[in-house]
Amino acid sequence: MRRREFITLVAGAAAAWPRAASAQPSERPRRIGVLVPGSSDDAEFQVRIGAFLQGLAVLGWSIGRNARIEMRWATNNAGEIRRHAAELAALAPDVILAHGASTVGPLLQATRTIPVVFPIVSDPLAAGFVDSLARPGGNATGFMVSEYGIAAKWLELLKEIAPNVTRVAVLRDPAVPTGPAQFGVIQVAAPSLRIEVSPISVRDAAGIERAIAAFAAPGNGGLAVMGGAATSLHRTLIAALAAQHKLPAIYAERAYAAAGGLISYGSDYVDQYRRAAGYVDRILKGEKPADLPVQAPTRFELVINLKTAKALGLEVPPTLLARADEVIE
Repeated sequence: MRRREFITLVAGAAAAWPRAASAQPSERPRRIGVLVPGSSDDAEFQVRIGAFLQGLAVLGWSIGRNARIEMRWATNNAGEIRRHAAELAALAPDVILAHGASTVGPLLQATRTIPVVFPIVSDPLAAGFVDSLARPGGNATGFMVSEYGIAAKWLELLKEIAPNVTRVAVLRDPAVPTGPAQFGVIQVAAPSLRIEVSPISVRDAAGIERAIAAFAAPGNGGLAVMGGAATSLHRTLIAALAAQHKLPAIYAERAYAAAGGLISYGSDYVDQYRRAAGYVDRILKGEKPADLPVQAPTRFELVINLKTAKALGLEVPPTLLARADEVIE
């Protein structure tokens, strides 16, 4: 299903929820908290939440009838995330869905009893969210976003679409605990591709602009943008700066390619949100997060923005186009 069609479907379902609520007021709904580091007008997060709600509906959970959503849009402000995490914990919902380390960490500081399901976390073991992947042991479980080896794949794909790139700046969110390990994988892969790599920590818009402008000056440069709340918040800016400075760039999430980025490769976030509904369903039916193993991604998506490729003067190899899950024109 195309994302535009999916948004239309979710919007239609949302419009029907109040009618469902008035039709059967006597049933006590189960409360599901949702905490995301984004804003309510973020189209990508809307699609992901829509996939989660659709997954719940398939499993028999109807908003307004037997389920109630406590939604919190916390943007990427650390203080706002902590505040919303504390609010949700105080409400004591039956389970909370939380996106990424930036929200799961504060939630686990606020509660060690309310079940937490994460659809996206890079390495929950390294972050200390679980005791082990097979037996999480605490009140959190969910889905990993990738494995470390994918970082080498980013560099290979960037070199394939932009062979003249010899220097790559790796933009990373310093709050993501897997960042150093992923950068280490990139460093190991770089010499065989004849690429020199350097890290850039993403903190604010002004810092991003300065760092990318300084890096771009010598020429033959490219960008590899890791996942994380900070990089995601500035994805439109990063894609615009890459275009301005003629820097071919690869990104860890489809959202960047949709925002004008050249190419992305990573796990299918929409699919993982849909799968997370299954864990929420199992918890609402009595299972404990401590006993539900953390799952690895099962679907990866390669997205190429042909319009951006043309603007950069790049000829996308036919073999790469053939492998793409989505081509944006």
